[in-house]
Amino acid sequence: MSEIRHSVIRVHDLVKTYPGLVAVDGISFEVFHQEIFGLLGPNGAGKTTTMEIMETLREKTSGEVIIDGLSVDTDPDEIKKVIEVQLQAAGYYPSLTLTELIRLFSGLYNVDVNPGEMLARVGLKDKARAKYKELSGGQKQRFSIATTLINKPKIVFLDEPTTGLDPQARRNLWDLIREVRSEGTTVMLTTHYMD
Repeated sequence: MSEIRHSVIRVHDLVKTYPGLVAVDGISFEVFHQEIFGLLGPNGAGKTTTMEIMETLREKTSGEVIIDGLSVDTDPDEIKKVIEVQLQAAGYYPSLTLTELIRLFSGLYNVDVNPGEMLARVGLKDKARAKYKELSGGQKQRFSIATTLINKPKIVFLDEPTTGLDPQARRNLWDLIREVRSEGTTVMLTTHYMD
């Protein structure tokens, strides 16, 4: 018996305007459970603005946004319990080791995780004692994804996760994203790479 696909993100006629600027102009889409869904477009196309509205970080002008059955208008606190957002590099203490950072984040979420197992999931177990500032660009991106998985979210938001990576690091990151999806998480991302 096959599993019935159900949507976990529904965006209908989303609009975001600023004085003299239409940042998002009536976009609609649906994302299903365990899907990898990408917003593709050049810089300035409104991808990040759309994501920030879904993440309840920015208010919309009009339209409807439903995340896991919850409205961004009435249920932002409940939405925050089922999503996770990839931090940019500035969100980490550069002089802490990866193990220390995993422990810090698990403490913030009040969950018990094994730092070695979490780092192994993203191919960084051998870097457990390395400081964040010592990582390559691809390693930093993989570590960033590891921190989004600590709380076992239903939906992960990744904003241009492969920007600035060399082709091999980009392929490795895509493999990791597919693995995250295979473990039951829906992945919503922005990119300007066609591949």
